Amino acid sequence: METCHGICRITVALGENQTRTLLEQVDHWQSFLALVNMIMFCTGIPGHYPVNETVSSLTLTFWYTLQDEIMSFQVEKRTVYLQVYRPVYFQLVDVLLHKAQFPADQEYASWSSDEKDNLYDKLGRLLTNVEQPASWQHTEALLYGFQSIAETLDVNYSDVIPGLIGLITRISVNNVHLADTVMFTIGALAEWLADHPVMLGNILPLVLHALGNPDLSISSVSTLKKICRECKSDLPPYANNIVAVSQEVLIKQIHKTSQCMWLMQALGFLLSALPVEDILRNLHSLITPYIQQLEKLTNETPNPSNKLAIIHILGLLSNLFTTLDISKQDDDSADSSAPPVKTAPLPPGPNPVVVVLQQVFALIQNLLSKWLNDSQVVEAVCAIFEKSVKTLTHDFAPMVSQLSEMLGQMYSTIPQVSALDLTRQMLHIFSIEPEHFPPIKALFELVTSVTLSIFQQGPRDHPDIVDSFMQLQAQALKRKPDLFLSDSLDVKAVYHCGLLSLKFPEAPTVKSTCFFFTELLAHCSDVPPLARVVQEDGKLLIQAVLEGIGGGAPRSLMDQFAEVLFSLNKHCFALLGVWLKEALQPPGFPSARVTTEQKNNFSQQILRERVNKSRVKEIVKEFTLLCRGLHGTEYAAEY
Repeated sequence: METCHGICRITVALGENQTRTLLEQVDHWQSFLALVNMIMFCTGIPGHYPVNETVSSLTLTFWYTLQDEIMSFQVEKRTVYLQVYRPVYFQLVDVLLHKAQFPADQEYASWSSDEKDNLYDKLGRLLTNVEQPASWQHTEALLYGFQSIAETLDVNYSDVIPGLIGLITRISVNNVHLADTVMFTIGALAEWLADHPVMLGNILPLVLHALGNPDLSISSVSTLKKICRECKSDLPPYANNIVAVSQEVLIKQIHKTSQCMWLMQALGFLLSALPVEDILRNLHSLITPYIQQLEKLTNETPNPSNKLAIIHILGLLSNLFTTLDISKQDDDSADSSAPPVKTAPLPPGPNPVVVVLQQVFALIQNLLSKWLNDSQVVEAVCAIFEKSVKTLTHDFAPMVSQLSEMLGQMYSTIPQVSALDLTRQMLHIFSIEPEHFPPIKALFELVTSVTLSIFQQGPRDHPDIVDSFMQLQAQALKRKPDLFLSDSLDVKAVYHCGLLSLKFPEAPTVKSTCFFFTELLAHCSDVPPLARVVQEDGKLLIQAVLEGIGGGAPRSLMDQFAEVLFSLNKHCFALLGVWLKEALQPPGFPSARVTTEQKNNFSQQILRERVNKSRVKEIVKEFTLLCRGLHGTEYAAEY
């Protein structure tokens, strides 16, 4: 085996590294073709990769290289080579299909669990030949080939797919591996089905039947989710059947938790395309059993068993609401930092998700009263609202006031990150709307006050809360800086919390804090309370930033510190020169390794750059290397 492996490596290396040279030797094309055929033999070498052969995978890069080189020639020469090598690639397809087949049942059963795991980890389904071409293994390999092509190429205009769809419904599925691949192949063709909805009637029964088989859990549920996402506008005629089958498998608990969540996402996509009255009817039948179970669990004494059941039910609801959106969204115009742009007018009346949430709101409040000490349950509750807000954006408006009040009560009792994150999401969407500003303002001031008390008691035990709090403050400055005009907000205390947070060892916290300061400095000119605190304590910010650059923070954070310096230079130029001079004056600060001349040079370079942010980042990186004694070292060059 080692000898074979060595010969193959040499042959493949020659083919890969000299492909173009050998192709250009037109007079010796037959010799190069002989080398190609040797590599073809290595690709199809007998055995099951990687159980008892490790040669075939070495050849795969060569086939890409050969194809790329042929296509790079001028048209005339390319035409000649395509005539020569097209039959070779047809042969390669046969070889790969041969290798992709499952082994005979008896042989597969003889493999150890380690060998099977190794097989799936490496190539999924790249296996050996069989003697009978009509076996299930041959059919599975062909389907796997189609699936792979459909996942990487646009098959919408292929004239082969209609015939394939017709054949899939006629395949006699008597093996779980074949059934699995049938499901995955259908899933890969979901976009094609969206353009050819007439075929859905033949395909959906296969998928719904597979939902009831726990061995096909991943493939059947993921395929249904893809179909519901891509084809939802054509699914209303099949909706009742899909919901009924899904409800049945959920009640029977056939699938594991993650697949149950996927299934609820699939149903969310499906329901989105129905009339509002049909959505409400289906929602009622779908979630009523879970609401009743949740009521029962809420009335029980908290214990680990009912905790898992509660989190599972809350997870089902949040995954359903993640995808249930009755308005179409312009995905191209929306980005991750801004609310999606709705392009279709909403039907009259409240959103179905809002209707359901209002009905269960009292139950959720009761649940929280029992489980407020458990961060996982609180996180699961917040996830329902966070995902609903993210999906519905402004359609969530009817619940802003009551959710803001509940969040304030939750955070005042036991501060938790999930409540802060949901507050940030609410603020991002609703703080700019006049009618929703009062409850958002009250919530923001409350969580700020509570978090300030945490800083007074010692924030080092709560780095996650500090990180989320800094993100919330930065978001408030970015979306609604008027929040900092309030007499109820202690701006100076928030500023000093930021100074403390800059010295945290956790990199994400420092990044969030730097973002907070860059946003704060940008609003010094239009928010007087911010201007006052920066004028009074700007030197403290410079000292904290220089301390981090001097070695107090990881080098990976230097870009963030440079952003703060750049923002100071841009918005507080007159004061920055004074602060830098005073801060850098003490000997040994920010590092005993830098001289007074080097500190002065750094200061002058920073003050000169008010436009070029990239240059400021370079200056900071150079200075931090000097401070750490790394300037000019091989280690620094490799970093």
